[in-house]
Amino acid sequence: MSSSPRSWRRAGTALRAWRSGQWTVAGAGALATAVLVGAPTDVLPNPLFGRPVPVQWWNYPALAVTAALAGIVLSTYVRPPAVRRPASQPQSADGGRLGAVGGVLSFFAVGCPVCNKLVLVLLGASGALTYWAPLQPLLAVVSAGLLAEAALRRLSFETECPVTPLA
Repeated sequence: MSSSPRSWRRAGTALRAWRSGQWTVAGAGALATAVLVGAPTDVLPNPLFGRPVPVQWWNYPALAVTAALAGIVLSTYVRPPAVRRPASQPQSADGGRLGAVGGVLSFFAVGCPVCNKLVLVLLGASGALTYWAPLQPLLAVVSAGLLAEAALRRLSFETECPVTPLA
């Protein structure tokens, strides 16, 4: 993990240097993530999906944290206009897979415990409520940790290997 104070400083520097386009992408990515995770899990009430087990209080902050972090991670893939990456600079920083895994885990964390077909096959309905449901808050924390680490790595990379403007 790259959670050193130096990484945090570089990530903060990268966030302060973001322009409005990157913040717009971060906001749009956060909104899209909230809808893509929240609608099918019915954390965001909608007429298309339902769940037999009520939404838990912690599902809302878990969804909000997931959306915010996913928006930041997604925005790290946006380059400012008229900027080209030097040939010697790698195409992406480590952290992309962490973000993807964190996003998928968040879906399982906030989802209805008895609506997950895999859990139902493995544990049955009573097992899903007895064993899976209590693990979901922990899964939400792991998901947020993975997304935070992905954001930290990608943001740190932005200041470590800055993109140079075209001449």
